[in-house]
Amino acid sequence: MNVIPTSLDGVFIIEPKVFKDQRGFFMETYHREKYRTFGIDRVFVQDNLSYSAKGTLRGLHYQITKPQAKLVQVMRGEVFDVAVDIRPGSPNFGKWTGVYLSDSNCRQLFISEGFAHGFCVLSDEAVFCYKCSEFYAPEDEGGILWADPDIGIEWLVQEPVISDKDARYPRLCERSPEQLFCPEKK
Repeated sequence: MNVIPTSLDGVFIIEPKVFKDQRGFFMETYHREKYRTFGIDRVFVQDNLSYSAKGTLRGLHYQITKPQAKLVQVMRGEVFDVAVDIRPGSPNFGKWTGVYLSDSNCRQLFISEGFAHGFCVLSDEAVFCYKCSEFYAPEDEGGILWADPDIGIEWLVQEPVISDKDARYPRLCERSPEQLFCPEKK
């Protein structure tokens, strides 16, 4: 397994070991002890799966007081996956990183708590799965406009297909720190 840091502290590209032969391939998609040795020490409590058509853009999503770390991977197709630092006070606040994830490169992206997340589908279709370190809580959901000019994400789709909810999210500068990353004290 190879773990590659990105330009944002807390976001890592993971290249699992893939064993290929004439039948296909085999890989471990998660092994807690192996990931822990690279500093990815989360307990994942929920797995999600989404299917999306070409040109679909989902995001930018996060949870406010119950932030989720995510381990994301594409099972079929190709996406451009994006994480945006929304941690008030972070030196990288408002900065983004993007990674190609596909069924052919078998890469994963680990995104720590405190990041908004989104992706756009580049192939005809994509099956996208992700592990979360916290349960989804609709009342705790937050979002940032996918086309926020201050963030300046270079999405790789011309006219994305977006949900009404994603199209109505405010810009990052319109969110107070309490509406971004504000984990509950335990």
